[in-house]
Amino acid sequence: MISISMKDVTKSFGENNVLKGVTFDTHEGEIFGMLGPSGAGKTTIINILTKQFAADGGEVYVSASSNEMGLMLEHDGLFPRLNCLENLIIFEKIYGIPHSRSIEALESVGLAKAHKTAVEKLSRGMRQRLVIARAILHKPKILFLDEPTSALDPLTAQGIYHLIKELRGSGTTIFLTTHNMQEAVNLCDRVVMLHGGTIIEQGDPNEICDRYSAVKTIKDLEAVFVQLTGGGLQ
Repeated sequence: MISISMKDVTKSFGENNVLKGVTFDTHEGEIFGMLGPSGAGKTTIINILTKQFAADGGEVYVSASSNEMGLMLEHDGLFPRLNCLENLIIFEKIYGIPHSRSIEALESVGLAKAHKTAVEKLSRGMRQRLVIARAILHKPKILFLDEPTSALDPLTAQGIYHLIKELRGSGTTIFLTTHNMQEAVNLCDRVVMLHGGTIIEQGDPNEICDRYSAVKTIKDLEAVFVQLTGGGLQ
């Protein structure tokens, strides 16, 4: 079943045409990746799908209501002086869910033993896991992850990958943005490549790699954008 769909979606800010007829769909229970350089329109798409912005034109469908979505965005919004558990308690009250869910969420991301640790004392990877815990606190149908492993070391990133796959296994639809093709290959069932507000390629990430001489690294990905658009990732 379709979980998310966009058809000929456009969005402008003043004279800046950010999205130029974007069309794609995702299926329930899959990990769907969106790749593209900074300024390609990835965050704008998430903002439209999560109803923070309205599209100027086209059709948008999301199978989940706002309170059935989970968000992990670029700015984590954590309260640094509060501990891990206290950060989640704030949101359990907002969602009106049992306190046991905060404990379960911390356990699911491997932070149960750190539940009394202040956020300001956490490593970058632990902060990322806490943000995911907050995003899944209410067991969302759709989870949006914006650059979930950005600036993380490879070992910590692998832990995040494992968690994302577990969430997919439980039936959650995962929509993630990344600029790392290797990450897409490791995680995603399908991907779209966005450049200048336009989708220029889509499909199985392994098949895309095969079509473009084993695209694996950011340099290889840049070469694809050059090939398809005449421009790079700048």
